Amino acid sequence: MTFQWTAVATVLYGEIGVLLVLCLPFISPLRWQKIFMIPLWSKMAVFWNKMFLTIIVLLIVLFLDAIREVRKYSAVHVNEKAANINTNAFDHIQMKLFRSQRNLYLSGFSLFLWLVLRRTVTLLTQLAKGMASHAALETQVNDATEAAKKYMAENERLQEALSEKGSSKKKESAEATDEKLKKEVEHLKAELQKTSDALQKANNEVTAVKKQSEGLRREYDHLMKEYEQLQDSLNEAEDKKDL
Repeated sequence: MTFQWTAVATVLYGEIGVLLVLCLPFISPLRWQKIFMIPLWSKMAVFWNKMFLTIIVLLIVLFLDAIREVRKYSAVHVNEKAANINTNAFDHIQMKLFRSQRNLYLSGFSLFLWLVLRRTVTLLTQLAKGMASHAALETQVNDATEAAKKYMAENERLQEALSEKGSSKKKESAEATDEKLKKEVEHLKAELQKTSDALQKANNEVTAVKKQSEGLRREYDHLMKEYEQLQDSLNEAEDKKDL
């Protein structure tokens, strides 16, 4: 096997090994993402696209060359078989055909697995980013849920505090109203007592005035009687003078 086909076979075996490692189920895409973020891989990523295109071109060239060799030796093999030439020459041509077919398979599978490897790495990277975004979103959702629960609890505490404050205010207001009503009742009782005292005093004064008026009436009647008696006495005295 010549150098280039040995290199192609090595690339093929390396691709198979890398794909098997990438397909291991216990290594998550996030871990692969961390591995890809190693500084060494970061430096290699700069030349990754160029290296990928270069290897693609080389593999395509080798694959086309292998196709050409297969077609070449296949035609020669048919012609030699039909001509029934020397057995050693026929075996040599058959060996060449076998090598060309082997090289065709090596280059074809290497080209195919190289494309699959590139696609696998891309999908792993995208899946890792998606999982990271999902984890970040889940964390944000959990934080938002916790914040909402916290705000709801604080709102309930505030409502309870406001209700207690309102009830205490109502209680204080009721107590103040009762105190005010008591003061008004006391004031009204005092006013009523004053009014009762004034009424009693007025009644006493009226009674006294009535008594005084009765005494004055009696004195007046007495004076009127005395006046009538004096009048009668004067009339009798004048009647006697006239006689």
